[in-house]
Amino acid sequence: MDLRATLAAHRLVAIVRGDDADAALRTVLTLAEEGVELIEVSLTGKDALLVIERARAALGPGRPLGAGTVLTADDAVAAHRAGADFAVTPGLGEGVVAAREQGMPVLAGVMTPTDVITARTLGATALKIFPAAQAGGPAYVKALRGPFPHETLVPVGGVDEAAARAHLAAGATAVGVGSPLIGDAADGGSLDA
Repeated sequence: MDLRATLAAHRLVAIVRGDDADAALRTVLTLAEEGVELIEVSLTGKDALLVIERARAALGPGRPLGAGTVLTADDAVAAHRAGADFAVTPGLGEGVVAAREQGMPVLAGVMTPTDVITARTLGATALKIFPAAQAGGPAYVKALRGPFPHETLVPVGGVDEAAARAHLAAGATAVGVGSPLIGDAADGGSLDA
């Protein structure tokens, strides 16, 4: 999968993290039905690998599906086996390298310019600015664009609809959105909202 091109085309990564595996799966499938192209299932959710496996079976092989919060090599291997196409990390740990070894593109968590340079060295495909709100929001994304004009930047953390628009206007390629998009649906709440 060409993660950079998909991020640029769709501009949104929906993040699903839930305490109810069945509800998380329903959330993933609903997002897909509603046309959300990039969906990440966080490994911190209950039975997340099973959710990825079941979502992969339901969505088929052509639909991008990511594993989030990939911290370790074991996480990367397990996510790949479950059917994840791409990995998302909160930082620059062994999960980045292991996911690349599994053939998965990586949206790697970065905060500083040093992190951006390190992520390049590790083979990250795109850069997750995390936590975006605490890092300085859209102004920080705009500042990073100066030294890194060609990087694929994806702010995540504290991104709601207004922040998403501001981040995209500031030069972000895409944004990652969790609870402002899905509410408590992945915990068993309503999917109607």
